[in-house]
Amino acid sequence: MNFTGLAQSLKFPSLKSSMESLCNAKRLTEAVILAFNNSIEADYTIYSNIIQLCIDLKAHKQGRLVHSHLITTGFPSNVHLGTKLIIFYSLFDDMVSARKVFDKMPERNVVSWTALLSGYSQNGDPREAVSVFVAMRRDGVRANQFTYGSVLRACTSVSCMNFGKQIQGCIQKSRFVDNLYVQSALVDFNAKCGEMEDAFCVFESMTERDLVSWNVMISGYAFRGYNIDAFLLFRWMFRQGIILDCFTLGSVLKASVGGGKCGGLEKMSMIHGCIIRLGYESHSIISGALVDAYVKCGKLTSANYIYKKMQTKDRISCTALITGYAREGKNSSECLELFCQLHQNHREVDSIILCSMINICANTVSLSLGRQLHAITIKYQSTLDVAMSNALLDMYAKTGEIEDANNVFQHMTEKNVISWTSMISAYGVHGRGVDAVSYFKKMECEGFEPNDITFLSLLFACSHNGLTAEGWDCFSKMVRKYKIVPRDEHYSCLVDIFARSGCLNESYDLICRMNIKPSASLWGSVLGACSIYGNMDLGMVAARHLCNIEPTNAVSYVVLASMYSAAGLWDSAWKARDVVQTRRLPKDPGYSLSHSGNDMVALLPTG
Repeated sequence: MNFTGLAQSLKFPSLKSSMESLCNAKRLTEAVILAFNNSIEADYTIYSNIIQLCIDLKAHKQGRLVHSHLITTGFPSNVHLGTKLIIFYSLFDDMVSARKVFDKMPERNVVSWTALLSGYSQNGDPREAVSVFVAMRRDGVRANQFTYGSVLRACTSVSCMNFGKQIQGCIQKSRFVDNLYVQSALVDFNAKCGEMEDAFCVFESMTERDLVSWNVMISGYAFRGYNIDAFLLFRWMFRQGIILDCFTLGSVLKASVGGGKCGGLEKMSMIHGCIIRLGYESHSIISGALVDAYVKCGKLTSANYIYKKMQTKDRISCTALITGYAREGKNSSECLELFCQLHQNHREVDSIILCSMINICANTVSLSLGRQLHAITIKYQSTLDVAMSNALLDMYAKTGEIEDANNVFQHMTEKNVISWTSMISAYGVHGRGVDAVSYFKKMECEGFEPNDITFLSLLFACSHNGLTAEGWDCFSKMVRKYKIVPRDEHYSCLVDIFARSGCLNESYDLICRMNIKPSASLWGSVLGACSIYGNMDLGMVAARHLCNIEPTNAVSYVVLASMYSAAGLWDSAWKARDVVQTRRLPKDPGYSLSHSGNDMVALLPTG
């Protein structure tokens, strides 16, 4: 060996050793400078280590600089360095550069193909990931466990069941059929595509199960509504001594809500106790899941207690709680306090929270607060979506501001059947039946197809405004033109239309010809009309049916007694009132609503 060769052989190990020390110490900048200053001596190992360090530190700028240096100096690529560069570019969602590196590689192996496939799958292009897998098979390269895992994830993303099943067939013939990673990917694929029986078959055949496979199965059952199966698997997992994590508990909490309020609450308490024993109560993810679960079970007090104990209160939990209060229609002060906290903490207020708050204003007739929320809504959203506009329309209608409701309706850029139905209902409730019928005709002209709720609102408007002919026309159109099967409520409105207009015999004939069993509300309409028009015979028939349907309802006996009194039948009137006293039937007293702070208070009569 000559002197130059000896010097190089002595110098190169020194460079390699120095580079290794710098990479281990995460000193990227110094490592890059050292490699650039010793380009001749640097080899594949040195550049691979630097690229790996860029991946570990997520150093995008430095990684591109190293790649540019390799191209400029004409450094020949090899399979290992090329694969590192594919992984690097995939990390930063730069699949164009990753593909260019891949296409220029003179040699590729299964790791290179898998790196590209995985990059497409992880960066939201599952179809391209599947096409890479097909190309790899055509090139004669055999897949490994990571290839199968990545392509199955891609199939899951696009619900490509047929191709996924073909891959499952390939796995059955390969040496990876018992591989834990591959089997977990198969369980995940089948579960997320809704094939829970196939998922369980794979899961049951596994000789070893990790936490991921257990979580996937429990989550799959919970998501598909198989709540009992989710709980049975959770219990099996618990007995196997598998350590639970936040994902397990979150999934089983979701399953507990699906069992209905009564059964769900019992399971909820059990899971909550388990969470406390395992020390997960302080985890924000679990606390948020508990808030959501208690809200869905109707236990808002418990949900609010957990929310207040949360160290970091997130918007999702707050939204769940506010939505729960909106559904309940009570505790507007609690709801307002939550909203103010969210607003004061400068957290983003989304349309779901605003819609829920506006619904609470509608249900509690809080016009002043509703107007303030309208202003906040305009501040956060330059253009209101259809759901928000519908909520505002409903709020103004229920608080008596019919013109403001109409103003919101007229300025809507997009309307749906709910928008039109809300306006028809608003006009009907406020005694403007003619306007309600007019809006229904406009709705038809603009190509919107009314539903059963639309017709119910329309019939209500006709019944409370004496529009007998219009009401009958609407009912006929509902049945004949739109083929909507009338419900009990529709018949009740139609009977009420006839009864209010004094057509008592027509209303009774309609009841006799109905294809459904008359309800209490229907007979109540007839009884009320008979009391007004003094039709004793039909009134007694209606009262008898009402007493059979609702024997504990005092109203029927009181109305009947009033009819007897008006007709001068005092003995019969006394007997009807005596039934109420003898049976001690309760009669709900009338009351008025008054605002007290942010809540509505019922003012009951005294004395």
